[in-house]
Amino acid sequence: MLQRIAIICSAAVLAACGPVSEHAQVEQDGLVYCSEGNPEGFNPQLGTSGTTVDATSAQIYDRLLDYDDKRQQFVPALASGWQALDDGTRYRFNLRKGVSFHNTDWFEPSRPFNADDVVFSFNRWLSPQHSYHHVNGGRYPFFRSSGLIRLIHSIERIDEYTVDITLNQPDSSFLANLATDFAVILSEEYAQQLLSSHQPEQIDRLPIGTGPFQFELFRKDFIIRYQRHEGYWREKPEIKRLVYVITPNANKRMLKLLTGECDVIPYPLVNELSKLDQNAEIEVGSSVSPNVSFWAFNTQRPPFDNVLVRRALAHAVNRPAIVQTIYDGNARLATGMLPETSWAYSDAEQTYPYNPGKARELLAEAGYPNGFSMTIWAMPVQRAYNPNAHRMAELMQADLARIGVDATIVSYEWNTFRQRLVDGQHDSVLIGWVADNADPDNFFRPVLSCAAARSGNNRAMWCNPEFDKLLVAAISESDVDQRKHLYQFIEDMVKQQAPLVPIANSLRYQAHRSDIEGVELPPYGGINFRYARRVNDDSL
Repeated sequence: MLQRIAIICSAAVLAACGPVSEHAQVEQDGLVYCSEGNPEGFNPQLGTSGTTVDATSAQIYDRLLDYDDKRQQFVPALASGWQALDDGTRYRFNLRKGVSFHNTDWFEPSRPFNADDVVFSFNRWLSPQHSYHHVNGGRYPFFRSSGLIRLIHSIERIDEYTVDITLNQPDSSFLANLATDFAVILSEEYAQQLLSSHQPEQIDRLPIGTGPFQFELFRKDFIIRYQRHEGYWREKPEIKRLVYVITPNANKRMLKLLTGECDVIPYPLVNELSKLDQNAEIEVGSSVSPNVSFWAFNTQRPPFDNVLVRRALAHAVNRPAIVQTIYDGNARLATGMLPETSWAYSDAEQTYPYNPGKARELLAEAGYPNGFSMTIWAMPVQRAYNPNAHRMAELMQADLARIGVDATIVSYEWNTFRQRLVDGQHDSVLIGWVADNADPDNFFRPVLSCAAARSGNNRAMWCNPEFDKLLVAAISESDVDQRKHLYQFIEDMVKQQAPLVPIANSLRYQAHRSDIEGVELPPYGGINFRYARRVNDDSL
């Protein structure tokens, strides 16, 4: 087995080096997607990067349930149904029969999906004693920051196609968290095979799932290839091959789209959208994306451990001017952490207005009348919530200079950037959050809770036990009006403590060639190619 995997990996690298363009190879039966960066790996359980989610979740894997945004309800996926029992502290999931895992050169399943796979997939991130818990880092930031690890008491196999999940207390966000792109189901049989061959780390590098596409190869900074899962349990995709060409530069992605080297690109330049709209060969799609961009301060580092300094910096930046310049009218100024799309949103102003005079007063009160030096870390990739973090940092740099603060802009390759954020090497960072589900809790626990600080997902490194108590009260409350009231208290506390500065809520854009249809851009979660097809191409 060890030799076989080594041969597969070597062949993958060599195959990626061929001189023929990827689009030419897949033009008749597939699709080329120009991705903005490398995935961190091929298991979304291990991180929260949108780049990783886009490359893996909806393509390779399935989860127990999905969320139908149009109907605003949870719908069956690998679970054909479920029941809430014992006053909402136990959920019974009835599993779908006859679901096939991927059959590849490195794994041939001997059985279909069953309860063992669900128990394995959950216990991997739930239990530190699990044989796979510490494989490939074992951080599981979404499950830690969302509270799922503390919420779930146990998961039990009732029979081959029934699983019970017992909670420590009722939680209104539980099903929503199971419907996210992180709660994927892995193959227990594949995991055992890798253990036997002393290669457990390959489970996240040569992935096996039940999803519509199966992994073929990956070459860093260059390409990812997938092929259609011919045994897919739902209606199988029309495209036979799916290729990700990794293209970090936004201008190069645009050029490749215009020349036909790419069929679909994410994050087209917002100042070029009108030109793209005028091109008959290009179509631009947009969706209302529940997201927020923000400027987070590392509260574990002085002077950012001083709330007066954080408030001063919040007053110092001209957010309306920044939003107008960076988003070209395709975003609204954030009034707090929750976007207007959330049912718990309030239009009450819960951020700091631009006021350089007040900023200087607060700095003097904090003991910094002459300012100080700091860094602003700017993402090297485009995201739905921030199309140009480096340019945003430049505008903020100029604003801060007016109050005597000397800001240096820092950036790294995307995965290195994220790892150094986890290590707390930053003073401040321009980043953001895209909601994984419709519950307002998703904008707070994964971003600002103590658990999120411990997992590395809380970029402000901010931990406030009183804030956490409010979060628990909100998720434990079943009355919607009372929950909304609690979230306004939570928003007020974020404003008063200012661990971060909300900046904007933006639309999410995607551009594709006009002969491509069905590329999903869901409001929650990553891109989905299951329904993609090439128009007027009988060869598919």
